[in-house]
Amino acid sequence: MKRSIIKICVVALGLMTLESCADLDLPSDGRLALNDLFSTYPRTKNYYEICKSYIPQVGFMYQGQRTPLASFSDEAHDASDGVNGDVNDWYNNRASSTNNPVDGAYGWNHFFQGIRKCNTFLSSINDPAIATAQIKEIEKNGWIGEVLVLRAYFYLQLVKRYGGVPLITAPYEVNHDFSQDKRATIEECIDFILADCDAALAIPETSDANIGFRWNINDGDRGSVTRAFAYAVKSQAALFAASPLYNTSGSKYTWEKATEITKEALDQCLAHGFELFDLAPAGDIAQNAYAYYFINRSDPSRAIDKETIFETTAARSNVWKWAGTPFMAGVEKAGSGPSQELVDAYGMQATGEMPITGYSDAQHLQPIINQASGYDAANPYVGRDPRFYASIYYNNSPRSLSTGNVDKQLIPMSFRSPLNNITFNTTNGETKINTTGGDPWIFTSLLGKEIPAGEKRLVTFEYKSNKTVTNAQFFYCVAGGPAGGVSSPENIRIDGSTEWKRFEFDLTDAINTFGFGVNNSGGQAPSNHFLRFDASGDPGYEITIRNFQIESFTPPPAPVPVETFVGGNARISSDLTETRFTRTGYYLRKFNNYKSSVTVDQDGLMKIFRLGELYLNFAEAAYNSVGADAAVPSKASGASALSAREAVNAIRNRANMPALPTGLSKADFEKRYRNERQVELAFEEHRFFDVRRWKILNDTDKFVTGMRIVKNGNNYNYTRFKLQDRGTNADKYLWQPLSLSEATKMESVTGTNWQNPGW
Repeated sequence: MKRSIIKICVVALGLMTLESCADLDLPSDGRLALNDLFSTYPRTKNYYEICKSYIPQVGFMYQGQRTPLASFSDEAHDASDGVNGDVNDWYNNRASSTNNPVDGAYGWNHFFQGIRKCNTFLSSINDPAIATAQIKEIEKNGWIGEVLVLRAYFYLQLVKRYGGVPLITAPYEVNHDFSQDKRATIEECIDFILADCDAALAIPETSDANIGFRWNINDGDRGSVTRAFAYAVKSQAALFAASPLYNTSGSKYTWEKATEITKEALDQCLAHGFELFDLAPAGDIAQNAYAYYFINRSDPSRAIDKETIFETTAARSNVWKWAGTPFMAGVEKAGSGPSQELVDAYGMQATGEMPITGYSDAQHLQPIINQASGYDAANPYVGRDPRFYASIYYNNSPRSLSTGNVDKQLIPMSFRSPLNNITFNTTNGETKINTTGGDPWIFTSLLGKEIPAGEKRLVTFEYKSNKTVTNAQFFYCVAGGPAGGVSSPENIRIDGSTEWKRFEFDLTDAINTFGFGVNNSGGQAPSNHFLRFDASGDPGYEITIRNFQIESFTPPPAPVPVETFVGGNARISSDLTETRFTRTGYYLRKFNNYKSSVTVDQDGLMKIFRLGELYLNFAEAAYNSVGADAAVPSKASGASALSAREAVNAIRNRANMPALPTGLSKADFEKRYRNERQVELAFEEHRFFDVRRWKILNDTDKFVTGMRIVKNGNNYNYTRFKLQDRGTNADKYLWQPLSLSEATKMESVTGTNWQNPGW
């Protein structure tokens, strides 16, 4: 029976999800294919890149990749609640081992396939019988370091979701005995994760700026795993290992041990130049540094963004589209509407106090107002934590921050030979063109690069003309010279003027129809594209031109407020067929650049690891082990001793919030810390796991509430209301289920029930 099972696994796709045969890239004898895969530098590097490809693209990855994980937590209620799919199933307690709405694109199968790739790479790269490619030792060791950390990261994702999982350190042989497989304990899994990271960090760092397992990488190395990534994995793994859900009596992963690991991770990153992002933006860019950080793409070289450790590499959040305000063109749905519980978590800026300290009723309709906070229930959105304004669209919040200024990207242009029946000369930046015969034309300079994206892309210049031109024309030279039909109509008008006037010509048709200024299908930049300017059809014209350029920009949206009151332009709606309107009275703003639209997506990318999390991880471990005010000594040269309170205050200081005071009791500090983590890391895929590892899921996730606002003249009436019970706060939801097919197969082979409790 055992031999039959093993044979089936070799020849059938997908019998074993764990190290699934559906994932195999080798023939049955294995070695010949491995020899081929690791026989050249490009093939070996490609396999290393395949290992990295299993890092998840964090973002809107649920409900057909249109919903964030926040919609399945107490952070939000999703407007897709009436649509068949993941959200509706979750809110109606229809999750099961055959239908897991939060499995998304990244679950048991995905991460074990990534682990299998890592195991194949690590077992092959140093085997001289397999890896025959000539590769610099420094570069090869760098790849090994990255892949060790990747394997640790994939295991961490599995442990967070499922608890203890099988520890697989090498590719399965064809005759592997699956009956001996077992789920390791959580402690054994954390041991393995930390050991992989430590093995990677033990690899000496090279002085070569371009290869090796490094702290510092270049912008062209986006997606590379760094030493900071390894420390971030260690920090999160230690935090989870010490948390109530994951920790068992007698475990070595005490809060003291977690403090040691999280402090070292934080200190190493600080010692190597990581800093909280605090670049204050212009008022028409973002509200504050926190808001600006989340609409900026990171620069891996850390020239500007020194906070991001690793960012999703491809998937922009697309908040404007999947969680947008309904009056904006192209919005598909309101999506993940922030809950009133999350709104209540944002403190008061003037006092630093929490406005709402709890609820006096089970329905969360009677908030306990902290009278010392300065909160005004009649004006609930005034004076809040700046992160509130960066993260949430509330009633009458400005949808646009525009001051009327427009950021333009420019390509300067000039005129040159060859030409026909034209003379020209340039003095002090002004070019005088004279037509001397019929069919006068002149070439422009080369573009030199792709025309940047923008809603508007124009040829512009300022000019004076001795008479009106009615038949000017541009030829779009995309293949070395002008070609018939690859041009504008012969009807461009340039009015006669003795004063400077602005000329504009829209390049949309040139770009969309002829590919002018666009990378070709091979990705080659259009550096040799240029224009031919046909000034008129006759002699006798004199046109003086200055500031000749191609402009690319997106006009700012009109400053329309977000009206969430009943009947407003972004009204609250309880109609389950209206997926474009909020269920809670709020819309998501974090990651959303107000300039994003159908034509230009400028929303931010989600961060997988950032320094802010490392500060908070350490603070949690430290207050649990030594208290909020005790300084923990430095663990790296150049770093300082730090207390849990000081770590939290570093986060609050960046947000321009008052510091937490000394002397808070452990219970009081814990409440403030958890509140801080909820606010700082909102919508970053932390809250879903935090309430589970703290084992407070039963308190937080039974339902959420919203705010219904009715406008009465110039006044507003605010009424809290409760949304549906979800039923997803039961203990079984602390862990995700293994798929029924996987659990059944493993039980049939091992004789042990692998399924998580309650599933």
